[in-house]
Amino acid sequence: MKKVIVIGSGVMGRGIAYVCAVSGFETAIIDINEQALQNAQNEIISIFEKSVVRGKLTAQQVHEAMLRLTYVTDLATVANKTDLIIEAVPEKRDIKRAVFEQMEQFASPHCLFATNTSTMSPTEIASYAKRPEQTIAMHFFNPVHKMELVEIIRGLETSDETVQTICEIAKQMGKQTVVINEFPGFITSRISALVGNEAFYMLQEGLGRPEDIDKAIKLGLNYPMGPFELVDLVGLDARLNNLRYLHEKLGEKYRPAPLLEQYVQAGRLGRKSGKGVYDYNEQKEVVKND
Repeated sequence: MKKVIVIGSGVMGRGIAYVCAVSGFETAIIDINEQALQNAQNEIISIFEKSVVRGKLTAQQVHEAMLRLTYVTDLATVANKTDLIIEAVPEKRDIKRAVFEQMEQFASPHCLFATNTSTMSPTEIASYAKRPEQTIAMHFFNPVHKMELVEIIRGLETSDETVQTICEIAKQMGKQTVVINEFPGFITSRISALVGNEAFYMLQEGLGRPEDIDKAIKLGLNYPMGPFELVDLVGLDARLNNLRYLHEKLGEKYRPAPLLEQYVQAGRLGRKSGKGVYDYNEQKEVVKND
């Protein structure tokens, strides 16, 4: 495995592309939106710069990794030369179907397909193409360059060879892995969705302030982040999509809290929009005034 394509230049896609390039893979990050690609490039450069300041990488390592990264708008120009395509587009069936149909059209027969999904069925996603034995789910966590785990989920027809190869790739990326069989929500998303959704019910009921609920979870249960801090990081819209999917597949305990739905309707999507449960615009003003 030498060449990797990452489709989607959002928070997860750019993080995966960064890790791939640092780990020695020739990496192309693809997005049809040129401005999104430019934003991804700016963010990746920022991560490289911080890595040097913190002593995680040398300037030479950064230079070499950046040479391995390319930014592309047309999958057809690079797909037939790659060994692995990692899809990292939003958790919506229609979008993933369209992407996988394109992947099948342009990729070489030996290429493996991976979907970065936190809830969706790799068996279903594999059906959008024609190589189910070569298709698998790789669930990365945000921020990708800091989080150690990759959940590897095999679909109904995923081959043992594909599982082994993907595990080796994840190890080369410096990741720890767990390999599990497909079931909606896998391990981490089922637990995280329950905790995060219950926190919104608590807030809705007036049990306490967001910062107090976060503090109680962090200090009382030893979580590294509170549920509201986490949902603001991953995006309230992404969490709502996951809950709706889990509610459909697993029943009432995953019904989204009405307050979460209201926040999303109001455009309060988290850090990426400047306001979620917490207001990050106010934090910027405080820093500016200080």
